Amino acid sequence: MKFFFKIFFLLFFSFSSYSNEGIDNKVKKLTLELRCMTCQNQSVYDSDSDYSKDIKIFVKEKFKEGLNEKEIKKILTERYGEYILFKPYFNSKNLFLWLFPFVLLILSMIILLKNSKKTETK
Repeated sequence: MKFFFKIFFLLFFSFSSYSNEGIDNKVKKLTLELRCMTCQNQSVYDSDSDYSKDIKIFVKEKFKEGLNEKEIKKILTERYGEYILFKPYFNSKNLFLWLFPFVLLILSMIILLKNSKKTETK
């Protein structure tokens, strides 16, 4: 009977440490995608500020509650705005920001082609 309890406790504690490692990896992955609001362009994971420590604790608690990465990001963006995300969402609010580089490239190519045709005719 003692052997059974030893195996049970060994399996229980190894499983709980494995699940903590899984949550810690999820926290690391998500906090690397979040911007520290008190540091300049540093991720929450890399920052040592009090704000970052609070966000890491918040994210870990939310993962333990069973929320997924998308739900946690939604909560954080509702609270702090999309600035907290290093890669903002692609939606109608920031469609211009996502498309502007391509529009600029197309316009510059048109101008370049018009100018090159003018110089060829001279």
